[in-house]
Order: sequence, then structure tokens, then C-alpha cells
Amino acid sequence: MRYFLELSYNGASYHGWQRQPNAVSVQEVLENALSLLLRTDINTIGAGRTDAGVHARQIMVHFDFSSFLDTDQFIYKMNAFLPVDIAVQNVRLVKETAHARFDALSRSYQYLISCHKDPFSINSAYHVKKELDIDLMNEAAKLLLNYSNFKCFSKSKTNVKTYNCTITNAVWEQTGELLVFNISANRFLRNMVRAIVGTLIEIGTHKLNMDDLVRIVKSEDRSEAGYSVPAHGLYLTKVDYPKTIYLNV
Repeated sequence: MRYFLELSYNGASYHGWQRQPNAVSVQEVLENALSLLLRTDINTIGAGRTDAGVHARQIMVHFDFSSFLDTDQFIYKMNAFLPVDIAVQNVRLVKETAHARFDALSRSYQYLISCHKDPFSINSAYHVKKELDIDLMNEAAKLLLNYSNFKCFSKSKTNVKTYNCTITNAVWEQTGELLVFNISANRFLRNMVRAIVGTLIEIGTHKLNMDDLVRIVKSEDRSEAGYSVPAHGLYLTKVDYPKTIYLNV
């Protein structure tokens, strides 16, 4: 039987989601806890591969297990086994063919910017000292929806078949002392969101303009785009799937 596990984690202490030979990852810690609880080796597949230091408010993971799970007991015990910075939110039985990565319809991220020096957000938001033109940044973000090839925002030397992504939402919102960038797409390239945010910040400080953004996207050249903002301000917030993959048991 196949299960979808809904997980959230603070990525500060981990070298990203995916197992690494010489560093601790979220996947390694999760699989160790699952294997200990279920008394068999458990392998997982995640919806995406968040980089070192990136957080997830919601990420879906699938794994196979031969027996039915008591949902409440499973969640309670898993959270007892896991460290404080990783939490299981839900577990659901899905079709045997369901895949946490390939069946995802869309993924959503947030990037948090602290507009004022705040000692309590130093590990959860990126502090930008310069004043930002939020209206111009929103105008630039909206422009991204007109394009599909985002090679200019992709990490160099990445093994992908296509650089095409369909962005369905990209908007900045002011929430108290925080400036929040919301972006959704069917898929994301490695480092894409952080490179987009860095470029939009340079537009917000008037270092770049709208014509520059068009030129950057059309260049398909990472060196033309803005800097990559720090990982600690980035959150994977939602992964959407077709309802048909879930079994109502």
C-alpha cells in the first residue's frame, strides 16, 4: 500500500531535503524514524528537493508499507520519534501508482523579507536595509507570467530536460513588518525562486528596470539575472494534487 505523508520542517539544521553522503538531510531523518517505527526499511520520495536551509510549511512525501496504518496513532508516534524541527501533519492512503513528485499539479513558495532590523526574524526572514519600491516589484513580478523559459534563474550545471515552467501567480504583499513574495507554478528549477527574488529586489531598489527584466529572461543566462537571496527566507508552502489519487478508506 502507498501512503502520502504531509510534512513540515524548519530547514535551518539540514542540508536540504534529499539524502546526502556527508551531511544530515530531512529525508534521512524521516526515513530513519519511519523505519524504526514500522520495523522495516522505508524509502521515501518527496514532492521536491528543497536546498540547504530552505523551510517547508507543507511538503508531500510518499512511501510504501504492507499494512493499514492507524492514522492518529501513526502521527502521534512519528512526531514523538522526530526532532522538534520536523513535524508530521497528516498521512493518507493513495493509489498504488500515486507519486509525490510527478503527480503534483502545482507548487507554491513564499519568500519573507524583513524591512526593519528584527532580532527575532534573523533566522526566518531576509533583512533588506534599502527601501524597496513594492509597486514596481509587483509590476515586474506580474511580467513573469508572460514567459515560460526561466533558464536565466536556474542554477548552473543542473540536469533538467527543459527550463520551461508555467507561473500562475507571482505577487508581493506587505504583512506587518514583513514583505512576502508569493509564487506558484507547475514546477520550479533549482534556485529559481531565490534568483527571481534577488532580481526583483534589484528592480525594487531601481538598480534594474522593467526593460532589464525582459532582457534577462530572454537572455537565458544566469549571469545576467540578479543575486540569489539567502535560503533562510524561503518556504515551500503548498503542493497540490488531483483528488483522484486519494483513496477514501
